[in-house]
Amino acid sequence: PRFLAMASDSGDRHATLKRCLGVLRDARNDSEQFAALLLVTKAVRAGEVDAKTRRQIFDAIGFTFPTRLLTSRQPPADCPPHTFRALGLTLLACFCTDPELAGHSQILNKIPTFNDILLSPCDTDSTSMVDDVYQCLSAVLATARGPRELVTKGTVSALCQAYLNGGHGSDRALTLLMGLLSIAEAKCWQRDAPQLLAVLSKLSGDFLKAEDMTKFELCEVLPHFVPLSPPLTENSQGSKCLCRLYKGLADILGSKLSQSQRDPALKLAASLVQACGAEWIPAGSAGSKFLALLVNLACVEVRLTLEEPDPVEVEGKKEVVTACYVLMEMGIQECLREENPLLENVQKMQLMKIMEEAFGAVIFYLRQVKQEELQDPFIFASVRVLGAWMAEETSSLKQEICELLPFLVDYARKLFKEGSQAESLPQAELVSTEGSPLPQDALRFLLPGFCHLTAEDRPRDILISEGAPALLCEYFLQQWEVLTSKSSTPAPLTSTDMSLQTTSGIFLNLVVTAPDLVRQDKTFSSLMDVLLKSLPLLLPQKHHLVLAANFATLGLMMARILAGSAALQGTQSAKEFFGAAIHFLSQAHTAQADPSSDGLAVAVSPSYVSAWDDIRELWFLGMQALAGCIPLFPWLPQAALQARWLEGLSQLLSRVSPASVDFELITAFQAVLVELARASEQCRSVILSHHGTEWANLYGMAALEQCLAEQ
Repeated sequence: PRFLAMASDSGDRHATLKRCLGVLRDARNDSEQFAALLLVTKAVRAGEVDAKTRRQIFDAIGFTFPTRLLTSRQPPADCPPHTFRALGLTLLACFCTDPELAGHSQILNKIPTFNDILLSPCDTDSTSMVDDVYQCLSAVLATARGPRELVTKGTVSALCQAYLNGGHGSDRALTLLMGLLSIAEAKCWQRDAPQLLAVLSKLSGDFLKAEDMTKFELCEVLPHFVPLSPPLTENSQGSKCLCRLYKGLADILGSKLSQSQRDPALKLAASLVQACGAEWIPAGSAGSKFLALLVNLACVEVRLTLEEPDPVEVEGKKEVVTACYVLMEMGIQECLREENPLLENVQKMQLMKIMEEAFGAVIFYLRQVKQEELQDPFIFASVRVLGAWMAEETSSLKQEICELLPFLVDYARKLFKEGSQAESLPQAELVSTEGSPLPQDALRFLLPGFCHLTAEDRPRDILISEGAPALLCEYFLQQWEVLTSKSSTPAPLTSTDMSLQTTSGIFLNLVVTAPDLVRQDKTFSSLMDVLLKSLPLLLPQKHHLVLAANFATLGLMMARILAGSAALQGTQSAKEFFGAAIHFLSQAHTAQADPSSDGLAVAVSPSYVSAWDDIRELWFLGMQALAGCIPLFPWLPQAALQARWLEGLSQLLSRVSPASVDFELITAFQAVLVELARASEQCRSVILSHHGTEWANLYGMAALEQCLAEQ
């Protein structure tokens, strides 16, 4: 009783709390400790505990006593059944306001208990328990280990159920889910997809039905629940959600809106595009009008914000403009889509014109960027979307893009160097701190545009003068290291594969259009060294055939120009490279049954068929380059003999119907055969001994016939 009397004491509460803490430390029995605890928890609930006092409470009782309270099943006389539990939760909620304690294993191992309380029936007496649980979970979420522990211990499912039940604190359940998804989206969906889909189903239904400001508020919430993977389109419930979201957005964007109403709707649309492309927009007149409206609104927003940029206004609009960039990128893809297009040709032409004006605004904005602003993620987003435009639209804004090229090269170089430095740091220093994300790969998004531009004189000269070849060579080496560090098992085409292929395309353009640069710039000698060593490693990996074709053709074409370099003077690496290149070229064709006759026809080899559309031109270019290399390297015919290519090719041409071999293929074969016959008497003898004169005549290979006839 003497302790309980303190509860009604109107004197100095701070002094009373200190006395209670003394009792907690020195209590002779549970009754004394419980009475003092009542006063402590009363003070905690009243918010009268500062950080110092909170630590004193923890030092006095630790985790042991709250744990006992949580597991106790016998409440004091005349008290509700959950009295002890409620006291224990209040103390834990108090401790959790200390970030160090919130991440303690004694808090983390109580996550299942917190989940159980959320899922238990909640009456008016137990609402404070639910509030304390949400406080604990919010604190745990903010710790380093917390999100992972919450996901693995089933909190996502519990929060989903709590929200769907609509009981006390269900709005806090939604807020916590949004926080968890923003940190660990993939893991949440991987573990609890059905529950999250049920939440999305309810939210999308509410979104479609709402006729008031709730509709716009839900635009802010819904993007958190649109997963990037697995795609919603793979699931009937997900498809229904997408249908409701489309209809809800069509209602919004078809109305007259204020800025504050339109922005969340554009952000929601962008999140759907990132997750599903344009698949959530139905085919037909209504869908095409909606898509055109969406891209149009995005372009207008970009122009309004960036054409006359006010630094303060731009700062507040970066998030929505970034969302508009996503919609514009979809617009580019849809305007270029030929199979089952959503847009009519007239709509495509109109949108391309509108997007051209918006990209003009993006270029204008990037030209104003100061050196100290380069770390801003919005600059990266602006460069990325411009890269998408440059990759597809090569004729418009050419003058403006040429003027921006020095900035783009400098920006890409800066981010690349920072990325290389970050990779060399110890792992502990790689943890990204708030406000300083790790550098991103801007070059990856600029490569396709650079590939187009290096085929044209003026932009190519600018890129060369800005040092782009050296940067691209460093990038090529880094991407090759990334590729070789991965597993050699077949995998879907990665961004690394694509970056290496596109960079090879840029170098091919430079080899063809600027051979003097290749001859004089040491960058290309370094590149040649890498190609010599990498092709033999790459070729046996059949899932990298397209990349191998790029490496082989680029290496052969560069070898013609760099024939005098030490690396190509019969070195082991040079012989291995040419051996691999000959293998790639020689294995591309085979004989197979001709359906139109009883004979055989020449055909692309089965292992090349799936990639042939991507490598056909490279193969013909490679054959041409090999023919050019043969007179320059006296040891090269021996490599062809070792590969038994001449025997294989003679056999192929002898077996198939001449009508099945097109003129382009005959020309490619003849160019190599003539050079081998001229360079090596042994090669000439092999061709002759395999009826070369007969099939040369049969295929109209006049140059080969003449060469074989010469003494």
